[in-house]
Amino acid sequence: MIRQLYRVLGPEGSRPLNRLLVLQCGAAVLQGVAFALLVPVLRALLGPGPGDVWPWLTAFVACALAHTVLQGAAIGGGFTVGSRLSRVLHRRMADQALRLPLGWFTAGRTAEFSRLAGQNVIQVMSTPAHLLRPFISSLLTPATLVIATFFFDVRTALVLLVCAPVLFAVQAASSAVMRRLDLGRDAAIGESADRVLEYARNQPVLRAFGRTAEGYGALDDALLAEARADRRLIARGLPGLVSFSFATRLVFALLLALGVSWQLDGSLTVPTLLALLVLLVRLIDSVSSAAEAGAGMRIARNTLERLGAVLDEPPFPQPAEPRTPRDASVEFTGVGFRYDGDDGGPADAPAARPVLDDVTFRLPERSMTALVGPSGAGKTTIAGLLARFRDTTEGTVRIGGVDVREIAADDLTAHVSLVFQDVYLFDGTIEENVRVGAPDAEPGALAEAAARSGLDRVIEELPDGWATKVGEGGARLSGGQRQRVSIARALLKDAPILVLDEATAALDQENEALFADVVRTLADRKTLLVIAHRLSTVVRADQILVLEDGRITERGTHDDLVTAGGTYASFWERRARAHGWRLAAAPS
Repeated sequence: MIRQLYRVLGPEGSRPLNRLLVLQCGAAVLQGVAFALLVPVLRALLGPGPGDVWPWLTAFVACALAHTVLQGAAIGGGFTVGSRLSRVLHRRMADQALRLPLGWFTAGRTAEFSRLAGQNVIQVMSTPAHLLRPFISSLLTPATLVIATFFFDVRTALVLLVCAPVLFAVQAASSAVMRRLDLGRDAAIGESADRVLEYARNQPVLRAFGRTAEGYGALDDALLAEARADRRLIARGLPGLVSFSFATRLVFALLLALGVSWQLDGSLTVPTLLALLVLLVRLIDSVSSAAEAGAGMRIARNTLERLGAVLDEPPFPQPAEPRTPRDASVEFTGVGFRYDGDDGGPADAPAARPVLDDVTFRLPERSMTALVGPSGAGKTTIAGLLARFRDTTEGTVRIGGVDVREIAADDLTAHVSLVFQDVYLFDGTIEENVRVGAPDAEPGALAEAAARSGLDRVIEELPDGWATKVGEGGARLSGGQRQRVSIARALLKDAPILVLDEATAALDQENEALFADVVRTLADRKTLLVIAHRLSTVVRADQILVLEDGRITERGTHDDLVTAGGTYASFWERRARAHGWRLAAAPS
């Protein structure tokens, strides 16, 4: 467990931990020496010359005082190191989050990352103060007592050495069982926590379909699984704990019987026997506490393993010698992409499922390109590859003639801005969320972004205007309002390449038409990639790409594709028929 603690702390957090371990080890050894000195003290007091006790008593008092000083320093240091450990872990996890590819952050991994950064870091934070000290004491204090026993009675010490492997084997077997049970219980707790959160977030859907009275099956199943895991932990873990306690008592009984027999045959004096029994009681008590400390250490080790697994995730490779794009043109050349089953793809994606196959196209600088196609064709994947959320499996994505893998992360971020259909807003004001795109933007630029996105109309309708609190995830705003904030944020960033992935999906027809005019205006100074199901949004694009089953099947202008009579023409025909529908009033 201590090795795993060093692993997650890294060099920055290891030095304070080293000092703490020295203090705790010193205190544990001094405690063992103080207990060992009780033997000569008691032997002198109970022997023929009680006056000989003073040198031993002085050594005992000095050792006890030294132990008290070190123990106090170790306790205080444990809390200090725990607090520092929390800061280091949070910083390392934040740095790791910035290095990981965005494709790594699936819903499940994001929830796990949140748990690790929250409650699990707090659990690890308590390790130096509440777990390390008793654990080290339960190891080093008995070891010191066994060594000291050699100076008083070699036979007793040898019996302890013979019994030690037996106790260790019993404890190891119990720990192995408890560790497996802890892992299963942690998984069940994580699943139930996810389902509780899901249940709370989806109350509107559940209530709309009347799923509140009879309960929510997924949540009920998760809670039952957690209860079963708790019962397994108690039922299967208790025998291991009881067996270790029984083994320690059996060792004490054996030593007691041997000590009495040695006293009866005259090879061990009564004062020495009594002193050794006091020492053995302290030894057994220290060993017994190892089982209690071990339970907490197992839980901490499981948590540290999960933290270490996240921190050991390979970061997205960055170029050793970054290059700068010459312009804002975009080229996809022979691009293929497939999920390998462990790269953060959809949960139901089969292993090595191909998503894109030999995709080739070019987005000229200062132009508008529309990407259309059925759901699941790979449109959002193309947007993610352009922003380098993931790397291509085959082929190359270039910006300004430079492979995106050769562009520094900050430079690539400055070149590409994205607006997705699923909008997330931070728990702050509307202005704070828009300024994420450019924190130092002038008020005039902020107002222009709001006007272009239609956000200015939303602000006028809200009592607090720009200072309106949006709530966690933007929960206090409607879907259309959140989308306008997201669009304004992207426009304020003013990157030369703008990707709009279903950006108008939450807008009403009037605002969609207004934003379509803005998009067309932006094409005069930006490279636009517009992904949309609503074909009215893309009619005025300079080129339209039709994506089907991961391949570009058609390309051209709106008029060209309608005339060609292919997939796009079918989409447009269905859209035209739907647009002509009217609701007839019922006859009176």
